Amino acid sequence: MRAPVLSSWFGRGAVAAPPDIESAALRSDRFRLEREGDWRRLEDIVARMERGGLKRIADDDLLALPTLYRTAASSLAVARETSLDAATLAYLESLVQRAWFQVYGPPKGFAAWLRDFLLGGWSRAVRAMWLDICIALFVMVAGSVVGWLLVARDEAWYYRLVPGGPGEVRVPGASREQLLSTLATEESAVGLSSFAAYLFSNNSAVCILAFALGFAFGIPSLMLLVHNMALLGALLWLFDGQGLLVDLAAWLSVHGTTELFGILLSGAAGLHIGRSMAFPGNRPVLIAASEGGKRGAVVMVGVVIMMIVAALLEAFPRQLVEGAGPRFLIGGMMLAFWLAYFFLYRPRQPAGDSA
Repeated sequence: MRAPVLSSWFGRGAVAAPPDIESAALRSDRFRLEREGDWRRLEDIVARMERGGLKRIADDDLLALPTLYRTAASSLAVARETSLDAATLAYLESLVQRAWFQVYGPPKGFAAWLRDFLLGGWSRAVRAMWLDICIALFVMVAGSVVGWLLVARDEAWYYRLVPGGPGEVRVPGASREQLLSTLATEESAVGLSSFAAYLFSNNSAVCILAFALGFAFGIPSLMLLVHNMALLGALLWLFDGQGLLVDLAAWLSVHGTTELFGILLSGAAGLHIGRSMAFPGNRPVLIAASEGGKRGAVVMVGVVIMMIVAALLEAFPRQLVEGAGPRFLIGGMMLAFWLAYFFLYRPRQPAGDSA
């Protein structure tokens, strides 16, 4: 919408306008002419942003946008106070409203947010926590080793680490055939969808808890990682005793490369918050915690997606695909995908995105 061309109040041959009306028209024309250049530039920038977002905007125009918006808003206030002509007033109201949504309003819809999140926002947030990921990975590996060593020294530790129930066959003293039966495939996928829903709920709860505990300086998050990985270490020890370590690793890899990666990121996100609070640098503790929490929240949104994928892999391919080779292939492909996505895929960061 272009700035309006103000028409004369009277046609040709009309009786001369009263002095006060003629003076108002002159003031309106002068007011418009003095500011019309800024209005048109703002309108052009807003129109380009509405069509294609920030990609179509030059740096100079982007820097000028807030000033141009304030100028238009000020012009609108003056136009209302001095009762300038209706055409100019309507134009400014429309322009200021459109500009407000670009400067202060929601920057994007859900579809655009999801696209930006998947196409760079999530992976950037993960890479920003590389130190926390390294620490969490070390803790997880150490937890597995601790679990293995504890049950190897005293089998009673197995019952403390691994939850069991009546009829559970994965216990010390189980035969090779009994343990192998727990790795068998299902004949059909009937009922596995509800199993997937249960697994998603359980895995997500562990991840969310690891993240939430980060506000206690990250220490409970690390303890939760140790506990969960000690359970895995105990299972590895049990199956290794019957020569089934490779079979168990293949069975776990189908979903484990995604699930354990998600748990790793959850623990790292919690630790990131705790580390930001413990070492805020020159920032106030609450500001540091807030910044760490925002980055961790971005990562956790992605972790929920990973848990959905892990639950589907655990309920379907793991239960339907037989043989160590095919299972390792699925798990290896998923691990390669996540590593490539997080650390090799590096799209250009949009302007204003500090995740």
